Amino acid sequence: MRVESVTSAQNRKVKQLLALQEKARLRKEMGLFVVEGRRELGHCVRAGFEIDTLFYCPEIVGSVLVSGASLPNCESQTSGVAEGLGLHLPGTGPSCATAHPGGSKTEVLCHTGELVQLILEKARQIVEVPEELYGKIAYRGGTEGMIAEVKVKERTLSGLELRENPLVVVLEGVEKPGNLGAVLRSADAAGADAVLICDPLTDLYNPNLIRASIGAVFTVPTVCCGSQEAIAWLKENNIKIYTAQLQDSSWYYDTDMKGGTAIVVGTEATGLTDAWREAADAHIRIPMLGELDSLNASVSAAVLLFEAVRQRNV
Repeated sequence: MRVESVTSAQNRKVKQLLALQEKARLRKEMGLFVVEGRRELGHCVRAGFEIDTLFYCPEIVGSVLVSGASLPNCESQTSGVAEGLGLHLPGTGPSCATAHPGGSKTEVLCHTGELVQLILEKARQIVEVPEELYGKIAYRGGTEGMIAEVKVKERTLSGLELRENPLVVVLEGVEKPGNLGAVLRSADAAGADAVLICDPLTDLYNPNLIRASIGAVFTVPTVCCGSQEAIAWLKENNIKIYTAQLQDSSWYYDTDMKGGTAIVVGTEATGLTDAWREAADAHIRIPMLGELDSLNASVSAAVLLFEAVRQRNV
């Protein structure tokens, strides 16, 4: 594995990282995208994505690992892999072999070390950067000193693995990365089998989407596809299509969601296209008791997802 030290913002690799954060076209051309943060990278590698280059700040990672150093008998397991790679990680020591019942802070620190070790081991190459430079390349604060270029992993409808009576979320034409990220978080929380993003107006690997999803874009199988392709796939797999719309619709809680269910949500501005309205097995709506006539797309999806969860667990 290649490990190198970089201290200048003018370095070619640093410039590429910054460009990948900003330019969707470059992400597509290079087949790379940026993931920032220990938690997000952990979800990423566990989902089988490959880290091409990890930018790693030992001062920040070390401060995370030793933040509970006053607690006895626990030091990070990360020192071994760091030493083997020739990396300097302040404040770490021998492996922790002590059990800490009850979810103590010490136990959390051990798990932190294991996750950092996993990320380090999965990286194809590591670029060690000082804290000052990391502050310039990080998209946000509080990301524990790790930001990486990750290889795009294409997901297709044919590759989705479905359980019995699957629960699927479909988003048509939703544009805002924050909304998409929030829906992915709700889908993860509800144990959904997949999220289908139809006719997408934003890049699935937009850093804002990844950040808003806190890594759920990796934990929930997510496929970008056309609406007609999605409709055909849902019909083929005997998954009922329930479209969220105001017109010609029934209350969502009166709709049976115990079987295979696809909850389809469009944008606040234009709603769903006729293709989905005509393909639907039922049109459903959420009661609106105030002056406004629609909810944010991510809120609507969450309400409907957890109705399906409720019905399946009564």
